[in-house]
Amino acid sequence: MIDQTVFNNKKAAYYTLGCKLNFAETSTIGKLLAEQGVRKVRPGEKADICVVNTCSVTELADKKCRQAIRRIGKQHPGAFIVVTGCYAQLKPEEVSHIEGVDLVLGAEQKLEILQYLENLEKKENGGAVIASPSKDIRSFSPSCSADDRTRHFLKVQDGCDYYCSYCTIPFARGRSRNGTIASMVEQAWEVARKGGKEIVLTGVNIGDFGKSTHETFIGLIRALDEVEGIIRYRISSIEPNLITDEAIDFVARSKRFAPHFHIPLQSGSDAVLKLMRRRYDTALFRHKIEKIKEIMPHAFIGVDVIVGTRGETDEYFEEARQFIDSLDLSQLHVFSYSERPGTQALKIDYVVDPKTKHVRSQQLLDISDRKLHAFYEAHIGQKANVLFEHTQKDGKMHGFTENYIKVEIPYDASLVNETRQVTLGDWNEDRTALTVNGQLPTINS
Repeated sequence: MIDQTVFNNKKAAYYTLGCKLNFAETSTIGKLLAEQGVRKVRPGEKADICVVNTCSVTELADKKCRQAIRRIGKQHPGAFIVVTGCYAQLKPEEVSHIEGVDLVLGAEQKLEILQYLENLEKKENGGAVIASPSKDIRSFSPSCSADDRTRHFLKVQDGCDYYCSYCTIPFARGRSRNGTIASMVEQAWEVARKGGKEIVLTGVNIGDFGKSTHETFIGLIRALDEVEGIIRYRISSIEPNLITDEAIDFVARSKRFAPHFHIPLQSGSDAVLKLMRRRYDTALFRHKIEKIKEIMPHAFIGVDVIVGTRGETDEYFEEARQFIDSLDLSQLHVFSYSERPGTQALKIDYVVDPKTKHVRSQQLLDISDRKLHAFYEAHIGQKANVLFEHTQKDGKMHGFTENYIKVEIPYDASLVNETRQVTLGDWNEDRTALTVNGQLPTINS
């Protein structure tokens, strides 16, 4: 039984590092505390409770988490600090000894936070640790968050069964699992009832949806497509071997799914893909890109790539660079390989030095810049539907087309969370977005 008096007149601050899935879960934690009367801290106020949801995808991510926790402790002296997320699951004892930390919650416990806040007394000799081994992480906790831009992030899946050689996520998140299609549809209806227009489907390995409920990813997107009031869905990162041709065909003819794909490649060398223990080769990846572009020539395709992984020789990298350059993609997200304790990649002898990693990253980022600018310029003069967002900077606001082209206009509060069909103009001053050619229509498209 929760003692609600613990939360009387309390204020909380929330900090999220890492992926959109973390943001969705932090939002759920905030709702749980709000139901107990805990309000979100306002600018300039000191919080009584601080919740830090961490990432651990790289060593740099761990470092940023440690820095954030210490900074938060100084910003909110005396606050009860709870740390959860992937870093907390993987290294709970390490996290518990960071100055100021009072409670460390593992992946299985993060959304049961209320039952672990029996009191808010600061701990003097390290925080309490409550975490299950990764093999015991079984529950699926629904989460849906709204960011400050109009998008909602709907968690449809959690965990991963893939165990790629460089990755610790299966240890941090547990086995693949998901909620039911019916529960996802109900959450989408709730977003629509609250005025939400766009939903991004998030998870660790969303193409694996259905494993724990005997359903399928294609069944999920078909059901979501019928929810009235949602203007568009975006599919976040999905494995190339799990985005079926059937799903691609469905997106092309669907009412609400955007022609926007984010597909991790990780390496364009088949030899390196084998070392990574990925479940596809470059031939399959090329097929998926060509399939998308064949039926949706205007589709935006973002691709993740890791450079400098163990075993990536100069020859293998050059293979990868040429393969990536040959693809009709829109943008690259380039990451430098980071050694992670306990991963199988550490058994590979060939190590790439930091300087070489940097050079390779720059080569791929140059390719990305060239492809992104070409993609934008190919759409100048075309009509597109833009959903405008809250963000205001230097008297400007922006929105995105269905195929993820950023569009900038003078700020107009009446356009926030509204769609307009526009004719795409030329670049803005800093070449980060396109402008609008002519006047905006005064009614929704």
